Amino acid sequence: MSTKHPILIARRVPPAVVARAEAEFDALVPDLDLSAEEALALVAAHGIQGILTGPRVRITAAHAAAFPPSLRVIANPTAGYDHMDVAATKAAGVVVTNAPDALTDCTADLAMMLLLNACRRASESAAIMRAGWRENFGFAANLGLKVSGRTLGIVGMGRIGRAMARRAQGFGMRVLYHNRRRLAPELEQGAEFVESLEALLPRAQVLSLHLPGGEAGTLMTRQAFAMLPPGGVFINTARGSLVDEDALIDALRSGHLFAAGLDVFRNEPAFDLRFNDLPNLFMTPHCASATVETRDAMGFCALDNIAAVLSGREALDPV
Repeated sequence: MSTKHPILIARRVPPAVVARAEAEFDALVPDLDLSAEEALALVAAHGIQGILTGPRVRITAAHAAAFPPSLRVIANPTAGYDHMDVAATKAAGVVVTNAPDALTDCTADLAMMLLLNACRRASESAAIMRAGWRENFGFAANLGLKVSGRTLGIVGMGRIGRAMARRAQGFGMRVLYHNRRRLAPELEQGAEFVESLEALLPRAQVLSLHLPGGEAGTLMTRQAFAMLPPGGVFINTARGSLVDEDALIDALRSGHLFAAGLDVFRNEPAFDLRFNDLPNLFMTPHCASATVETRDAMGFCALDNIAAVLSGREALDPV
């Protein structure tokens, strides 16, 4: 009989994460993304003590009330955990962890990529090339926006927001930010604090969201988009739930927004197909953390947290 702790890998993960899970644990590794019901059935059947979870494992209060007694920890390999009822899970005696540091740099990289592509009309340029570009454009045609010298407004100045600020400053942008509280000067690194979202929006030539969803509700309403300066640019790598997508589409169609860059949507993967008709929108399929290095690090972080809890130590990244 194995003396290793039994765990469940409830989502498809990179090969390096599978190899480590199987080396260090008695790991059950189905080659698919499990639902909450499927995962908890396996927990009950195999005496599983820890779950490396995924977005389909949407733990509700009802699930938490019926947790199998073997379960001790649910480890999210992402920074976000709004797909589960954390309070009910913890009340049931199960530790919840996340991976707040692993995806910071790659998410900020992709946010900067969205910003650059939105400002420089990359969707339209790519379409021209794929159509077999054969006609020169006039001197005043297909013009984008110069990034350097523009003012970037960041909403949410946590790890990813600060990493985005550093990248933007490297491109010669002025950075303003709104956060629940002002950062210490050493963390601001030249970024300027703005007391309220309402005060930030009219000053943000480019606005980038870097705060968790769930608690914030719909932040970018029709009124909020109207407060951005005409010709502004909107970037979202945070949560699709933060945005009124009807209002965003109208702002892009009307020209009030010059462009937008999105990695997240309200309904994923079944995103609103009206977005495909907007040439001034640059999109990616929620892939900000999708590099070999980062996905491995995210999985390893979840395994580190599981190992800590099952060995009787404190979780490294408790929620």
